[in-house]
Amino acid sequence: MNYLTLYQSGELLKRVRTAYARLAACDLCPHDCGVNRLQGERGICGAGAHPAIASANVHNGEEPPISGSRGSGTIFLTGCSLKCRFCQNFPISQMGNGEVITTKVLADRILKLQQRGVHNINLVTPTHYVPQILAALYLAIPQGFRLPLVWNSSGYEKVDTLALLDGVVDVFLPDMKYADNGTAERISSAPGYADINRPAVAEMLRQVGHLKLDDEGLAVKGLIIRHLVLPGGLAETRKTLSWIAGNLGTATHISLMRQYFPAHQAVGMPVLGRKLTDDEYDEALEALEEFDLDNGWVQD
Repeated sequence: MNYLTLYQSGELLKRVRTAYARLAACDLCPHDCGVNRLQGERGICGAGAHPAIASANVHNGEEPPISGSRGSGTIFLTGCSLKCRFCQNFPISQMGNGEVITTKVLADRILKLQQRGVHNINLVTPTHYVPQILAALYLAIPQGFRLPLVWNSSGYEKVDTLALLDGVVDVFLPDMKYADNGTAERISSAPGYADINRPAVAEMLRQVGHLKLDDEGLAVKGLIIRHLVLPGGLAETRKTLSWIAGNLGTATHISLMRQYFPAHQAVGMPVLGRKLTDDEYDEALEALEEFDLDNGWVQD
């Protein structure tokens, strides 16, 4: 946990201040909304000056090195910089469901999860709350916080925002959703997703390296990439896996997910309105083998 060194040196407090200053004309995510969140203005993500969370609980449904035997201390943050038409968590990500809290309360929730014996703190959709998360961490460390931090994000991230997390985050768990910018904009309102996502994930790898496990098989540091296979080849899975192998290396850990089902606006839509077929997922598995991406997890 390098965040201890950053705390002791004063660097963490400096980053808290730098991050909060960016809220005055918010540019934390690629949308660059420019709204003054410190004055209550809100951009695409819907977030204001204070953090908002939908839940903070023990979660056992993540990848095995994240959930382990005692679960992951998972905090679902309200809002999102994407507007995926098929989002299964749309009440939280797009409708604003959640509780607005202070950074002190967020720190308390983190510490309570640690007291429950979880293996890590897993921040879900955290990008638009970088300042508040850094501030909560600054408050939690002197009270004994010592768990690995997991950054569970959409992968729609700016490299200069990720720089604020260098040495703070232990495990990056980003999505690589799309290989085509047009598809990303049409389905998730995420202009330039592929061009933004790829350098962001490369920066994550630079910061934490490939996944490292302890003697119990738990993630202590590193990168795990999630890719949800979509019906009709909309995610262009083969292109994404080819890019990973060629640019990040075949040691990269990948969680290849098949749990897509029509939700939110996808219900009744062409292509997105149906579940994934076995043949479509089998094609994704074949691409994993083709590109020698042997590390990670697949679903039955």
